[in-house]
Amino acid sequence: MMHGRPKNLLIGFFTVIVTLGVSPAKAQDIWDNLKAMPQTLGVEKGFLEVETTDFKIKLVKDAGTVASLIPKSDPSFDYSPFEHLDKRGGNGLYQLGDINLRIKSDASREWKAYSSAGNRHTVDSVQGTEHTLSATNLANTFPEDFPLEIIRYWEERNDKLILRFEITNRTDQSIWIGGLGLPLIFDNILHHKSLEEAHHQKVYFDPYIGMDAGYLQVSRLDGNGPVLLVTPYEKTPFEAYRPLLDDPTPRSVTFEGFHEWQIYTQAFTDDEWQGVSPWNSPHSKTLKAGESMEIGLTFSIGDKIRNIEEKLIQEGHPVAIGVPGYVLPQDVQGKLFLNYPAKISSIEIYPKGSLTVHKEKSKDADWSGYTIRGEKWGRSRLTVKYKDGTLQTIQYKVIKPETNVLNDLGNFLTNEQWYENPDDFFDRNHSVISYDYEERKKVLQDRRVWIAGLSDEGGAGSWLGAMMKQLVAPDSKEIDKLEQFVHETLWGVIQYKEGQFKYGVKKSLYYYEPDSMPQGTYDKNIDYSTWAAWSKKDAYSTGRSYNYPHVVAAYWVMYHLARHYEGLVDREVWDWYLNQAFESSLAMVEQAPHYAQFGQMEGSVFLYLLQDLQLEGWTEKALALENIMRKRADIWESLDFPFGSEMPWDSTGQEEVYMWSDYFGFDIKAEVTLNAILAYMPTVPHWGYNGSARRFWDFLYGGKISRIERQLHHYGSALNAIPVLKAYRDHPADLYLLRVGYAGMMGAMANITQEGFGPAAFHSFPNTLKIDPLSGDYGSGFYGYAVNNGAYLYKDERFGWLGFGGNVSHKKDEVSLRLTTGAKNAVFIAPTKAWVTTKAGKIMSASYNEKTKAVTLELTGDKHTPLAKIMVEAEGYHVEGDFELEGGMLIVPLALEETKQVVLTYGN
Repeated sequence: MMHGRPKNLLIGFFTVIVTLGVSPAKAQDIWDNLKAMPQTLGVEKGFLEVETTDFKIKLVKDAGTVASLIPKSDPSFDYSPFEHLDKRGGNGLYQLGDINLRIKSDASREWKAYSSAGNRHTVDSVQGTEHTLSATNLANTFPEDFPLEIIRYWEERNDKLILRFEITNRTDQSIWIGGLGLPLIFDNILHHKSLEEAHHQKVYFDPYIGMDAGYLQVSRLDGNGPVLLVTPYEKTPFEAYRPLLDDPTPRSVTFEGFHEWQIYTQAFTDDEWQGVSPWNSPHSKTLKAGESMEIGLTFSIGDKIRNIEEKLIQEGHPVAIGVPGYVLPQDVQGKLFLNYPAKISSIEIYPKGSLTVHKEKSKDADWSGYTIRGEKWGRSRLTVKYKDGTLQTIQYKVIKPETNVLNDLGNFLTNEQWYENPDDFFDRNHSVISYDYEERKKVLQDRRVWIAGLSDEGGAGSWLGAMMKQLVAPDSKEIDKLEQFVHETLWGVIQYKEGQFKYGVKKSLYYYEPDSMPQGTYDKNIDYSTWAAWSKKDAYSTGRSYNYPHVVAAYWVMYHLARHYEGLVDREVWDWYLNQAFESSLAMVEQAPHYAQFGQMEGSVFLYLLQDLQLEGWTEKALALENIMRKRADIWESLDFPFGSEMPWDSTGQEEVYMWSDYFGFDIKAEVTLNAILAYMPTVPHWGYNGSARRFWDFLYGGKISRIERQLHHYGSALNAIPVLKAYRDHPADLYLLRVGYAGMMGAMANITQEGFGPAAFHSFPNTLKIDPLSGDYGSGFYGYAVNNGAYLYKDERFGWLGFGGNVSHKKDEVSLRLTTGAKNAVFIAPTKAWVTTKAGKIMSASYNEKTKAVTLELTGDKHTPLAKIMVEAEGYHVEGDFELEGGMLIVPLALEETKQVVLTYGN
């Protein structure tokens, strides 16, 4: 998240916060400067207006590029940034219909770049066909010595809008095309928009970088239809997705930037992408003298996001569905289902041996089924070759078994990131502090003071991750250190323990005041000249609400460890921690009322806390917390899109907004929130984008490689998975929700290194494609994993029984799911909507009898869990046997190293 003393531009229900060192006035100047550029596109000469079955289109007459792209199914909406065309008409400003190339000839050793956007001149019309809407020769936009002839066609074929290019080598020598890209210009510019305007008028787009099977989905921010699909025309593989960083349109928290569909990338891997492992193998094309080729894109309309795959199948496009997703623990037996009219000729794996693939008998003849096992840790590419020449790539990330990942993470956090220094000037002794994985050292100074200050997401992320790890995989040695942290650093240092600010949470322990500190305290090589270098007064402010959920979550975890386990916590009794969580929750609203009106990241912890207060019979405090949260939810209910934050648009408040809307029965608001989440949280056959909630600015505030960039599995993925999986459990037939939610939850595991380091996110730019070296705000995402960890048993008409978080076996009427989740504390049986969770004790397996509907659980414990404490939400079920009930929990004695069976019987 963004941090600090914002300069305010009030826009609807939120405040625009700008990037480091850039004021709103300066940001506006950049837009003014853009408008002041010579406008060479020719907008003043008018438009060519054409129609297809799906679209009303305006083409700039002089340029032949798209000015407006309106779906006929919703004439009020425009996929193109038409409102900015008066400012975006200069050279270098990309339009839909442009083309970028890198080429070389026999006589040249160097790749040379060309772009139709670089030097605008009026293009000449040429003769088309009966399909043609517009045909233009782009020669005037290229230098006279440009060796290629490029004719661009806008066409309608089979009721589809087509953008097609014919490229001809007009020389007497061969030309190598090593870079070929088509800019994808759609209206994701949120500049000066209210939340209502942004959700109704703007789009985000997500790629499936899958070669011939690739596509781009362009979704409205409100998540409603129609949805625009961009697919290849003929042989136009989606080899890479390149950011157009040379486009002068100001990139900021209100504009992620534009990208292009790259068809060939060899020139880039030879140059600025050297040393980077790309998503797909790079290719180039040789055009002999006089030879021609054609490429293009198809634009079509789908009715809604959930039906994208069905639409693609209707269009004869390859579709892949992976279960449980594309982040694959090594102990999970994954499934892959492929749908395409042509038969499969081969499947290849890169690196060799990283995956094993076995063909399965398909239940549905339209689908080919495979079992997938992850063998070697790291990225893996599965390439499917079809007999018609179509190539499809599917990107997997193989990780260790979840239990092992948790052990690695806990060990790294409480050892490599454990900070001890009783003489620390900023009182950070006994803490889990930020870490630079590249430098292999703790981060004790940063120009963004919160990174080194143990608060804010960027500074609290590491200790929050360490705390949440104990919720799902408690370790006594790690807990010993975290008890020190809670009682010596959190309570009384990060959080005030007395006075008028009691229970208030500071924005940062680290601050920049060179005049009040000993000489040499601050590294002279660090730039402390920006607003992010807070003074002590600013750092010690308690007015930022987003810092409170981290603290509440820490106390809440300690409550669980003290209440439901034996011998893990001894500094205080369980009710002290529960009360600390309660008081800290109230303090957020009292001391940080402005930002508390918004949904908080990890804000679901307040709901979980309320449920525990109710469970413990703390009626008065439960009512007090519920009433405060109801007041916040009433505000959200009154707004169309209550997703404000420190940012003009955000993807973190939705988590809490949905959970409280659902709790208080605001069903319409819950649905609005869920739809908005699904708009920025896609499901595609690529581990980096599947379930990856959109975020593009937090590398500025929590990363080492600091820039505006689509972040893959930033903390928003796992946080947004909380409402998505809650919605799924309420609608257990909706496989789409399960796939998206589970992918988002596993996003928190995807980027953890083999050693256990948790980074801020993964860099998506093709010249990087690696994790950020800074731990940053990782912990907020791990919170989403920890509170949402569960296994799911689902029966699909096409694919049969499916397991998410476990391996399925089927014998006669009995279907078993052996859990592979890190926590092994929750399982959902979809056919009967049975949700079983444990406060203590592990669920090793769950079996479901299709005939009797009985559910059998196998439970185990250890020396700290002599009792399993089980919560059962299953209408029509009762428990066989005589077990004690305590506060709504089923108490099951567990003998060490033995398995206990509990049977839930359906009916009388």
